[in-house]
Amino acid sequence: MPPISYPVLRLRPKADARRIRHGAPWAWSDDLVLDRRSRAIPAGSLAVLEDAERQPLGLGVATVEGKIGLRLLDRDPAAVIDGVWLASRIKAALDLRERLYATPFYRLIHAEGDGLPGLIVDRFGDTLVMQPNAIWLEEREDLVAQGLLAATGCSTLIKNGTARARLAEGLPEVSAVLAGTAPEAAIPVPMNGATYMADVMGGQKTGLFYDQRDNHAFAARLARGARVLDVFAHVGGFALASLAAGAEHAVAIDGSEPALVMAQEGAVALGVADRLTTRKGDAFAEMEALAAEGAQFDLVICDPPAFAPSKTALEPGLRAYERVARLATALVAPGGVLILCSCSHAADLGKFRAACLRGIGRAGGDARVIHTGFAGPDHPQHPALTETGYLKALAFRLMP
Repeated sequence: MPPISYPVLRLRPKADARRIRHGAPWAWSDDLVLDRRSRAIPAGSLAVLEDAERQPLGLGVATVEGKIGLRLLDRDPAAVIDGVWLASRIKAALDLRERLYATPFYRLIHAEGDGLPGLIVDRFGDTLVMQPNAIWLEEREDLVAQGLLAATGCSTLIKNGTARARLAEGLPEVSAVLAGTAPEAAIPVPMNGATYMADVMGGQKTGLFYDQRDNHAFAARLARGARVLDVFAHVGGFALASLAAGAEHAVAIDGSEPALVMAQEGAVALGVADRLTTRKGDAFAEMEALAAEGAQFDLVICDPPAFAPSKTALEPGLRAYERVARLATALVAPGGVLILCSCSHAADLGKFRAACLRGIGRAGGDARVIHTGFAGPDHPQHPALTETGYLKALAFRLMP
């Protein structure tokens, strides 16, 4: 069988080909020779990337009209991107998770972190939820689905097509059950001694955030006998882990009533419903109200949404993180611990830490960093992409 002939995209002479040779998986459109031929390559097509001397660098997905002109899939320019290729990438990802976790609850595919750009897959026991956020995946949906089901043995596969990233690829917001039957209720997920309820059909993103698992565990180490406040709690991630570890009481604040219902159901499953209080409302307003009430907590955790999802949003985002830190500091009892989180890849660790310390300082706090956390190992970071290492968690002890 003759080799497949792919179209070619070439780097400009001044582009840094070493960046890609040394591991970067993206070629920017500004670095490509864009002529009539290259601009005619349809978005989502496979193309070989060459350097300015016409030496091949690999095979990838072309999107020349976007900011990212090509996403590499394979360093072999003659690779065949078919069901066998997809199955090998999925198996490699699954092998890692099965070594890491004793139960089938984890992020199975983390986009470039697992060599599958644009693909997110979370596993909830016998149910998989995938987010295909790139056009090349949309065109191979059946192959991806077959590979996932065959590798895992799961019976249910749900496509969540609501991510913002799909808009940039010109993809519609379409969700569907691709295999099996949609769960009629939330799926119980055991983590860190607690039980979380994942609404895989109507919840945020895939239904649960696995990325904070290790940070939940760290917070739980500080929670025995403690009064805990979990702000931007979603389904009660930090609150439930703390209660499972013996916290005296936890308060969970979130703006979503359905999410707080999931938190309460998790507390019931854990047998600690009497030790969890939920407050629905704007997190900033609720923190101000608690301060006016004179409330104090031994452990306060704030895990807000991405305030700085892009470089253009960086400065207002950092101001928002500073405000969170200032309001939260006022609620920490002397000698207590404040954990502040960011899922904004545009705010790197240094900028985020500086914003947190400004807020703590403005509130009159005297802080010491006792822990720095990131996403768990089921969210592997691509070393050349800050986007895959988006999550930061800083734990501060406030001096008495």
